[in-house]
Amino acid sequence: MTLPIRKRRWAPCAAVLLMLGTACDGEDAPRDEACGEPLYGGEATDEAWRTFVDAQGRPTDSSQAVTLESPVPGQTYAMDAAPPTWRWTSPLASRLPSRETPRSMLAWLGNLLLPSAQAHLPPVTGDFYWVQVTVPGRRCPVELLTSNMEWQLDAATWDVLRAAPGQDLRVQVTSAYLVQNRLREGPYRLESPRTIRVEDSR
Repeated sequence: MTLPIRKRRWAPCAAVLLMLGTACDGEDAPRDEACGEPLYGGEATDEAWRTFVDAQGRPTDSSQAVTLESPVPGQTYAMDAAPPTWRWTSPLASRLPSRETPRSMLAWLGNLLLPSAQAHLPPVTGDFYWVQVTVPGRRCPVELLTSNMEWQLDAATWDVLRAAPGQDLRVQVTSAYLVQNRLREGPYRLESPRTIRVEDSR
Protein backbone atom coordinates (compact mmCIF):
# COMPACT_ATOMS: atom_id res chain seq x y z
CA MET A 1 0.00 0.00 0.00
CA THR A 2 1.35 3.41 -0.94
CA LEU A 3 2.40 5.49 2.04
CA PRO A 4 0.20 8.59 2.40
CA ILE A 5 1.58 11.99 1.53
CA ARG A 6 0.81 14.51 4.21
CA LYS A 7 0.55 18.10 3.04
CA ARG A 8 1.34 21.13 5.14
CA ARG A 9 -1.74 23.14 6.05
CA TRP A 10 -1.47 26.78 7.12
CA ALA A 11 -4.07 28.77 9.04
CA PRO A 12 -4.26 32.60 8.86
CA CYS A 13 -2.92 34.61 11.77
CA ALA A 14 -5.45 36.24 14.05
CA ALA A 15 -5.22 39.86 15.16
CA VAL A 16 -4.47 38.80 18.71
CA LEU A 17 -1.32 37.02 17.56
CA LEU A 18 -0.24 40.08 15.61
CA MET A 19 -0.62 42.10 18.78
CA LEU A 20 1.61 39.62 20.56
CA GLY A 21 4.26 40.20 17.92
CA THR A 22 4.23 36.75 16.34
CA ALA A 23 4.21 36.14 12.61
CA CYS A 24 2.36 33.59 10.58
CA ASP A 25 4.49 30.56 9.72
CA GLY A 26 2.96 30.59 6.26
CA GLU A 27 3.88 34.17 5.30
CA ASP A 28 6.74 33.04 3.09
CA ALA A 29 5.69 31.71 -0.31
CA PRO A 30 6.00 27.90 -0.47
CA ARG A 31 9.05 26.52 -2.25
CA ASP A 32 8.31 25.57 -5.87
CA GLU A 33 8.92 21.81 -5.92
CA ALA A 34 8.29 20.65 -9.48
CA CYS A 35 8.51 17.02 -8.41
CA GLY A 36 6.30 17.35 -5.35
CA GLU A 37 6.86 15.67 -2.00
CA PRO A 38 8.26 12.19 -1.36
CA LEU A 39 6.49 9.25 0.22
CA TYR A 40 6.69 9.27 4.02
CA GLY A 41 7.42 6.45 6.44
CA GLY A 42 7.73 6.13 10.21
CA GLU A 43 7.72 9.51 11.97
CA ALA A 44 8.76 11.53 8.89
CA THR A 45 6.83 14.70 8.03
CA ASP A 46 6.85 17.35 5.31
CA GLU A 47 8.52 19.74 7.78
CA ALA A 48 11.42 17.31 8.21
CA TRP A 49 11.66 16.85 4.43
CA ARG A 50 11.99 20.60 3.89
CA THR A 51 14.90 20.62 6.33
CA PHE A 52 16.62 18.08 4.07
CA VAL A 53 15.79 20.13 0.96
CA ASP A 54 17.19 23.32 2.52
CA ALA A 55 20.46 21.50 3.33
CA GLN A 56 21.06 20.27 -0.23
CA GLY A 57 23.61 23.01 -0.93
CA ARG A 58 25.95 21.86 1.82
CA PRO A 59 29.24 20.08 0.97
CA THR A 60 28.92 16.32 0.52
CA ASP A 61 29.92 14.36 3.64
CA SER A 62 29.96 10.57 3.67
CA SER A 63 31.82 10.11 6.99
CA GLN A 64 28.66 8.98 8.83
CA ALA A 65 26.64 7.74 5.86
CA VAL A 66 24.41 4.69 6.08
CA THR A 67 25.62 1.19 5.30
CA LEU A 68 23.24 -0.06 2.64
CA GLU A 69 22.68 -3.77 3.27
CA SER A 70 20.15 -4.16 0.48
CA PRO A 71 20.22 -3.65 -2.43
CA VAL A 72 23.79 -4.92 -2.80
CA PRO A 73 26.14 -3.42 -5.43
CA GLY A 74 25.03 -4.45 -8.91
CA GLN A 75 21.79 -5.97 -7.60
CA THR A 76 19.61 -7.37 -10.38
CA TYR A 77 15.89 -8.02 -9.99
CA ALA A 78 13.67 -10.07 -12.26
CA MET A 79 10.72 -8.28 -13.85
CA ASP A 80 8.28 -10.69 -12.21
CA ALA A 81 9.88 -10.46 -8.75
CA ALA A 82 7.83 -9.20 -5.81
CA PRO A 83 8.53 -5.63 -4.60
CA PRO A 84 11.78 -5.84 -2.59
CA THR A 85 12.62 -4.52 0.86
CA TRP A 86 15.73 -2.34 1.14
CA ARG A 87 17.53 -2.13 4.48
CA TRP A 88 20.38 -0.12 5.96
CA THR A 89 22.19 0.64 9.22
CA SER A 90 23.33 4.06 10.40
CA PRO A 91 25.61 5.52 13.10
CA LEU A 92 22.89 8.13 13.71
CA ALA A 93 20.53 5.46 15.04
CA SER A 94 22.57 5.25 18.27
CA ARG A 95 22.27 8.97 19.04
CA LEU A 96 20.41 9.81 22.25
CA PRO A 97 17.47 12.21 21.81
CA SER A 98 18.36 15.78 22.74
CA ARG A 99 16.31 17.70 25.26
CA GLU A 100 13.63 19.72 23.52
CA THR A 101 13.92 23.48 23.65
CA PRO A 102 11.16 24.98 25.85
CA ARG A 103 8.52 26.87 23.91
CA SER A 104 8.45 30.63 24.29
CA MET A 105 5.70 32.30 26.31
CA LEU A 106 4.40 34.03 23.16
CA ALA A 107 4.14 30.71 21.34
CA TRP A 108 2.34 29.16 24.32
CA LEU A 109 -0.14 32.05 24.52
CA GLY A 110 -0.68 31.98 20.76
CA ASN A 111 -1.58 28.29 20.82
CA LEU A 112 -3.86 28.82 23.82
CA LEU A 113 -5.78 31.64 22.14
CA LEU A 114 -5.78 30.22 18.61
CA PRO A 115 -4.92 26.48 18.48
CA SER A 116 -5.64 26.33 14.73
CA ALA A 117 -2.59 28.52 14.10
CA GLN A 118 -0.49 25.38 14.59
CA ALA A 119 -2.37 23.05 12.27
CA HIS A 120 0.79 21.43 10.90
CA LEU A 121 2.31 18.29 12.43
CA PRO A 122 4.40 18.63 15.61
CA PRO A 123 8.20 18.95 15.27
CA VAL A 124 10.13 15.70 15.11
CA THR A 125 13.43 14.65 16.69
CA GLY A 126 15.57 11.70 15.64
CA ASP A 127 17.44 10.12 12.74
CA PHE A 128 15.81 10.37 9.30
CA TYR A 129 16.63 8.93 5.89
CA TRP A 130 15.87 10.35 2.45
CA VAL A 131 16.04 7.61 -0.19
CA GLN A 132 16.10 8.73 -3.83
CA VAL A 133 16.03 6.44 -6.85
CA THR A 134 17.02 8.00 -10.18
CA VAL A 135 15.26 6.38 -13.14
CA PRO A 136 16.57 7.07 -16.70
CA GLY A 137 14.09 9.04 -18.77
CA ARG A 138 12.06 10.08 -15.72
CA ARG A 139 12.13 13.76 -14.73
CA CYS A 140 11.65 13.16 -11.01
CA PRO A 141 13.30 10.54 -8.80
CA VAL A 142 11.28 8.06 -6.77
CA GLU A 143 11.66 9.20 -3.16
CA LEU A 144 10.94 8.22 0.43
CA LEU A 145 11.64 10.09 3.67
CA THR A 146 11.48 7.81 6.70
CA SER A 147 12.63 7.30 10.26
CA ASN A 148 12.71 3.54 9.69
CA MET A 149 15.77 1.53 8.74
CA GLU A 150 14.09 -0.10 5.77
CA TRP A 151 11.86 0.57 2.79
CA GLN A 152 9.32 -2.03 1.73
CA LEU A 153 8.60 -0.85 -1.80
CA ASP A 154 4.90 -0.68 -2.60
CA ALA A 155 3.43 -2.02 -5.84
CA ALA A 156 3.09 1.41 -7.50
CA THR A 157 6.72 2.33 -6.79
CA TRP A 158 7.93 -1.06 -7.99
CA ASP A 159 5.99 -0.61 -11.24
CA VAL A 160 7.84 2.67 -11.87
CA LEU A 161 11.22 0.95 -11.47
CA ARG A 162 10.19 -2.03 -13.61
CA ALA A 163 9.23 0.38 -16.40
CA ALA A 164 12.96 0.89 -17.10
CA PRO A 165 14.19 -2.69 -17.73
CA GLY A 166 17.87 -3.20 -18.45
CA GLN A 167 18.83 0.33 -17.41
CA ASP A 168 20.92 1.52 -14.48
CA LEU A 169 18.82 2.76 -11.57
CA ARG A 170 20.77 4.72 -8.96
CA VAL A 171 19.88 4.55 -5.27
CA GLN A 172 21.11 7.36 -3.01
CA VAL A 173 20.46 7.66 0.74
CA THR A 174 20.87 10.93 2.64
CA SER A 175 20.74 10.78 6.43
CA ALA A 176 20.57 13.43 9.15
CA TYR A 177 19.72 13.85 12.82
CA LEU A 178 17.04 16.46 13.51
CA VAL A 179 15.98 18.15 16.73
CA GLN A 180 12.49 19.63 16.45
CA ASN A 181 12.81 19.70 12.64
CA ARG A 182 16.17 21.49 12.86
CA LEU A 183 19.35 19.99 11.49
CA ARG A 184 21.60 18.89 14.35
CA GLU A 185 23.93 16.48 12.55
CA GLY A 186 24.53 15.78 8.87
CA PRO A 187 23.38 15.54 6.22
CA TYR A 188 25.45 12.51 5.20
CA ARG A 189 25.27 10.84 1.79
CA LEU A 190 26.60 7.65 0.29
CA GLU A 191 29.95 8.38 -1.35
CA SER A 192 28.48 7.05 -4.59
CA PRO A 193 24.93 5.89 -5.39
CA ARG A 194 24.17 2.17 -5.46
CA THR A 195 23.44 0.95 -9.00
CA ILE A 196 20.74 -1.67 -9.56
CA ARG A 197 18.84 -3.10 -12.54
CA VAL A 198 15.55 -4.75 -13.35
CA GLU A 199 16.01 -7.36 -16.08
CA ASP A 200 13.42 -8.99 -18.28
CA SER A 201 13.54 -12.68 -17.36
CA ARG A 202 12.20 -13.80 -20.74
